[in-house]
Amino acid sequence: MPNSDLSILDETTLRIAGAVNESIVDGPGIRYVIFTQGCPFHCKGCHNPQAQSLDGGMDVKLRVLYDEFINNPLVKGVTFSGGEPFIQAGTLSILAKILREKGYSLWSYSGFVYEKLVSDPIYRKLLDQLDVLVDGPFVLAQKSMDIDFRGSTNQRIINVQESLKQNKVILMEGFK
Repeated sequence: MPNSDLSILDETTLRIAGAVNESIVDGPGIRYVIFTQGCPFHCKGCHNPQAQSLDGGMDVKLRVLYDEFINNPLVKGVTFSGGEPFIQAGTLSILAKILREKGYSLWSYSGFVYEKLVSDPIYRKLLDQLDVLVDGPFVLAQKSMDIDFRGSTNQRIINVQESLKQNKVILMEGFK
């Protein structure tokens, strides 16, 4: 697959609540995490309520984010969190395609369930680039500190590429 034209990073803007340069809680290994701004779910007990408003956050060129993690040799993966990443699926799919070509592990969180995302052509563009999706809204009554990379037990850690191949949800193995 040919390398994407990186000039699109200079032309494309993402609305974010913030980013974390080196995280170990948003997927395995050391990851760069982008917290997108805006979320329609407003889950009770949300760990990132400042990211819910569509009017909050700041606009950042994809190039700024890309330069931050591409120059960090410790970062092996990128995670899209929120807010709700899939409300900016078109923009994130541009970045995800470039990262996938460069061999980064790509995870995303979403309050939407996989079945909704896979059936929507705009959401599907981003989903096609992901390795892992943690899906479903955070449910305070199902909150658990004993599960990996999720806040509540209703959320699933999905192997996206296998799920797309088999046309059904395939959970990632090795996580509790």
